[in-house]
Amino acid sequence: MLLLPGDAFPGMFRSFERTAFHLEVRDVYHAPEEAVPFQRFLDGEPDDFAWQRPWLELMREVTESGRSVRRLRVAPVPHVDYTRWLLSISGANVEAGEDIRWLPRTAAEGLPVADDDFWLFDDRRVVFTLFAPDGSGAGGAVTEDPAIVRHCVRIRTALWAAGIPHDDYLKG
Repeated sequence: MLLLPGDAFPGMFRSFERTAFHLEVRDVYHAPEEAVPFQRFLDGEPDDFAWQRPWLELMREVTESGRSVRRLRVAPVPHVDYTRWLLSISGANVEAGEDIRWLPRTAAEGLPVADDDFWLFDDRRVVFTLFAPDGSGAGGAVTEDPAIVRHCVRIRTALWAAGIPHDDYLKG
């Protein structure tokens, strides 16, 4: 595996050809750029999404070029504050072109859920998300090992089929 610094992720999105898939299994993330918006949510204040604009613009660029970006979040039930916040802001991601599904952790029992978050690009490259001890992002570990890629493809296939599309999950 090759270590990838966090600032290299945008390049991964400009270089993949067809599909990108992100599996999120953690209940809470501690991304520095999310701290203030998350606190605003907890305080009942509105969000202007300025902090998320670079990502949303990248997603528009990628999806408007005909490539797909899918994300599946394994969610704790009952929802923790962080999950409620993600539910409230994910519409912007969907509007930017991401296809997001949610899978309640209880519904994932018996399915091949990974212990780690990962990005799967074009079913040939996996980037495992690395986290520092405080929970903040610390880059990624990249591999094209066929056995690892096949394992992640199986996980994606099983979980995506069981996942609930974002808008449907909001209604539930």
